[in-house]
Amino acid sequence: MAPPVRYCIPGERLCNLEEGSPGSGTYTRHGYIFSSLAGCLTKSSENGALPVVSVMRETESQLLPDVGAIVTCKVSSINSRFAKVHILYVGSTPLKNSFRGTIRKEDVRATEKDKVEIYKSFRPGDIVLAKVISLGDAQSNYLLTTAENELGVVVAHSESGVQMVPISWCEMQCPKTHTKEFRKVARVQPEFLQT
Repeated sequence: MAPPVRYCIPGERLCNLEEGSPGSGTYTRHGYIFSSLAGCLTKSSENGALPVVSVMRETESQLLPDVGAIVTCKVSSINSRFAKVHILYVGSTPLKNSFRGTIRKEDVRATEKDKVEIYKSFRPGDIVLAKVISLGDAQSNYLLTTAENELGVVVAHSESGVQMVPISWCEMQCPKTHTKEFRKVARVQPEFLQT
């Protein structure tokens, strides 16, 4: 039968230095080994030597969107002033939990900001490449921008449910019905293309 798992918290005294040697997730002070992480205590010994005492986290730390990071997000809703999105990836790393973001009308493109209309740039369900311009907190969202040629809508579906093809920087076309819809289209860089 496996021994019961022991959980520990940062600063908890685990044992003295005569009983083990410090491993990852621990530190020593005044002849004792202390935990520096919240996690599971593990002891491993080889060839009769002192066991190595270490603390392991159950899950890897959550990657967070940072200012300047390129994120992939999905538009959840739009109004005349901004688009609400769910951030799904930071760079090419998928997030365990999605974060909320906002793309304001003035952050959609770099030129003619006063002429931007959100419904001509994004629609709910669009997949968008954007850049983080400020961090959110518990009450607010991350602020995002698409004001670069490489940023904007990368995947959009027409009303008939078919994935549309970009035909210019501001339009996409449905290959089935040939209807055109306005979008703020991203000029996708070769490193982001999946083959």
